[in-house]
Amino acid sequence: MSYTVLAATAVIAAVAADRWVLRTRLLSSRDFWTSYAILLLFQLITNGVLTGLHIVRYNAASILGLRLAYAPVEDLAFGFALITITLCCWARLSAKPGAGNAAAPGES
Repeated sequence: MSYTVLAATAVIAAVAADRWVLRTRLLSSRDFWTSYAILLLFQLITNGVLTGLHIVRYNAASILGLRLAYAPVEDLAFGFALITITLCCWARLSAKPGAGNAAAPGES
């Protein structure tokens, strides 16, 4: 299985977790997208350094070939999935018992 397929599968799983499994609806929140933009900046810096200095290398046959800050776009997909799943679990676990939908952390 290619890195691209795994990354796409991870994104689909994260969206499914948000919408239908954990029902947190974080992807509908402006706070989520603001947080994600901040995290994305640091992910691009880190990936750029690691791949630009050839500390991390990718098999060209396993990726699309599109790169952003030296890193394959698949890394951005995995980062999105990781951040989304983590925040969804956090929102679900911090929800008050008996609440219909999990509130985003910091919301009432």
